[in-house]
Order: sequence, then C-alpha cells, then structure tokens
Amino acid sequence: MKQKPIEIVIADDHTIVRQGLRKLLEEEECLKITGEAMDGHQAIQKVFELEPDVIIMDIAMPVLNGIEASRQIKQSALKTKVIILSMHDHTRYIRELLSIGVSGYLLKNAVSHDIIKAIKAAVKGETYLSPAISSRVIEDYVGMNQKTSQDELYDTLTNREREVFQMMVEGYSTKKISEILCLSPSTIKSHRSNIMGKLKMENISKLIQYAIHLGIIDIQM
Repeated sequence: MKQKPIEIVIADDHTIVRQGLRKLLEEEECLKITGEAMDGHQAIQKVFELEPDVIIMDIAMPVLNGIEASRQIKQSALKTKVIILSMHDHTRYIRELLSIGVSGYLLKNAVSHDIIKAIKAAVKGETYLSPAISSRVIEDYVGMNQKTSQDELYDTLTNREREVFQMMVEGYSTKKISEILCLSPSTIKSHRSNIMGKLKMENISKLIQYAIHLGIIDIQM
C-alpha cells in the first residue's frame, strides 16, 4: 500500500523562493505541496484551512513575521510541525523559536538533502537544526546568555500587540491595521497606546529603532 505523502505549506514573501522550494520538494514522491503563503497571516490561515503535516516558514515576512506566526500555530490545537528556513541566524531568533517548539531551523544556504531530512524528522517528532545553528545553540547555553532588558520589555506584549507593533513600524495607518485585523480603529488605538507604554517609547521613530534592534524589521526597509 502506497504511503500517504507528507503535506507541506510554504510561507515566504519572495515568489522565487516559494517556486524554487516547491520545485525542489516536489521531486520527492513522499512530499506534497498543498499551499503557499506570502506573509504570517496567510501562513496561519493556510494551516487552519489545510492542516498540513509541515509548514516551512521564513522569518522576515511583512504584516506578521514568521516568529509570531509560528507562535500562534504552535499555540493552536493543530498538529502541524513548523520548520524555519531563514537567512537569519540571530541568537534571539533561535532561542525564541526553539522555546516556542519549532521542529527545525535551517539557513537558506542549506542543501536540499538537509531540508528533506528536516521535514522527515519533524513528522517523526524530532528536531533538526542546520550545523551552523546547532553551534549557535551550544554557544548560547555554554555562554549562559541572558535576555537584555529590551528583550524582556518585548516579552510583555501580547500576541495581538506584537501583530500591531510590527504593522506600526512597517508604516501601516491605524485604519489599515484595523482593516487587516478586522478590529475597530479605537481598539487599534488602544493597542498602540499600550505598546508605547509597555515598551517605554515616546515616538514612532524610537519604536522603529527598537524594532530594528530586535530584528522585527530589516534596516533596508
């Protein structure tokens, strides 16, 4: 009897990356791409709609980044495994994503064999890391790295506040954020106020600088 293929969703804001990854993975008979997403919100929607076995997630996506999307997926009752495929090897990303419970973290320079190996490991309940990431994890624990006070402030934000925070620093207006999240403008204004208070920020300029420090947005934006 033929084994059921592993169903996968690919989440990355670059079309060429999604297309390349789809072509690579579909060469394996045991793998099947069932959906794609361009940002974190779409990634969550696809997971709830399709309930794939695995979602391969980029970190630096607009509207909602891969970290927050992974967090919401892992907090759900769904059994979808999350594998991070990113160009970033920031220690904070690695630490937070592993604490969330992702099943793999690979860099985008990983060879195809590693990606396929990570997928197969994930469905078996195992965790797979790129060699470079494994080294960073070991260094982090050996060095007893502690969170900075700025990281701790970010941890005080709720999931919804983190969503609003990212869109704020990406330049979305209160009206646009309310439309995306299907919330009233007054609710978004309340979230904005809470965010500024919790992060102890006086203006949007400092908030953007803080977001760059955390890696929420890239300096090139």
